[in-house]
Amino acid sequence: MTDLTFQDTSFPPPRIGDEAPDFRARTTQGDFTLSELRGRWVMLFAHPADFTPVCTSEFIALARSEEEFREMNCVLLGLSVDSLPAHLAWVEAIRSRFGIRIPFPIIEDPSMIVSRAYGMLDHAAQDSATVRAVLVIDPSGFIRASLNYPASVGRSVSELLRLLAALQEVDRNNVLTPEGWSPGNDTIKPPVQTQDDVAEAGPAWFLRTTSERSS
Repeated sequence: MTDLTFQDTSFPPPRIGDEAPDFRARTTQGDFTLSELRGRWVMLFAHPADFTPVCTSEFIALARSEEEFREMNCVLLGLSVDSLPAHLAWVEAIRSRFGIRIPFPIIEDPSMIVSRAYGMLDHAAQDSATVRAVLVIDPSGFIRASLNYPASVGRSVSELLRLLAALQEVDRNNVLTPEGWSPGNDTIKPPVQTQDDVAEAGPAWFLRTTSERSS
């Protein structure tokens, strides 16, 4: 069962800043509706197929870090076009072979409706393998970040945690985050908007960090 709020998937996939399409689907932890998670951050990540080596390594790492995401008010959601029985068999295989319980739900999408609506699968694609995609959805239900990887390259869980922390820092303090930012580092003040602001800010008006004293 997969029920997308808008059934016409001929629309272009959502981009950063767009509202995330709502949907209902079956998961390894029961029926699920995306909009029920409003008020929390959501990290929706697709994998090409169950029982594949790169995906297995990612899910083990994500399971080990799930508590960190939860402490940051973020729900992890896996997704692929595999069926619910396949998901359940894979989750059990990971538990029995590696001793790791997958604590987050994995969405089944055999109709490929969700994958196509989110741009994880091209509308005309004949191959049902989703790309290794990540979408970060904020508590208001809007897409704040989008990442795509080829099937051959695994994602970095530490980078996903860093990305989430950066998005939350931006919202919390109305700042920008520089290259390689991590929690505790200096952030960047928003750009100045007028000539008077430029004159007041001084020569480095175009890159002002929070460590600088206000003029």
